[in-house]
Amino acid sequence: MLYQGDAAKMALVLIVDDDPTVLRMLTQVMQRDGHTVMQAEDGEVAMRLFRRQPADIIITDLLMPNKEGLELIAEAREVAPAVGIIAYSGGGKIQPENYLEFATGMGADRVFTKPVPITDLSVAVRELLASRAAV
Repeated sequence: MLYQGDAAKMALVLIVDDDPTVLRMLTQVMQRDGHTVMQAEDGEVAMRLFRRQPADIIITDLLMPNKEGLELIAEAREVAPAVGIIAYSGGGKIQPENYLEFATGMGADRVFTKPVPITDLSVAVRELLASRAAV
């Protein structure tokens, strides 16, 4: 699924968030970094897209309607064990760190608290792509 050429540079990234503003902002960041982006407003839509066109990287919020990020992580790992997964959360009824710990246990490669640090996110995507290209 990685594109020819600079494998650590260009990838297909699936961004999942129920907040349209966050979805738009993360999309702009990933496109600025040279990636192709698919968008989904929840985990249910994301899995439909992912089954049709597996992404190289999934960037997902954890708390969403219909299907939360933790479910998405588990299902995506079953479909494509090598996919890079970055999860983030602002928390809900519990501290965001607890959700992020669950996400790591479910298979997220990197986790961030909201607001997502954009520079760190771009670095994490590059590192995940480089580690998969090296395999």
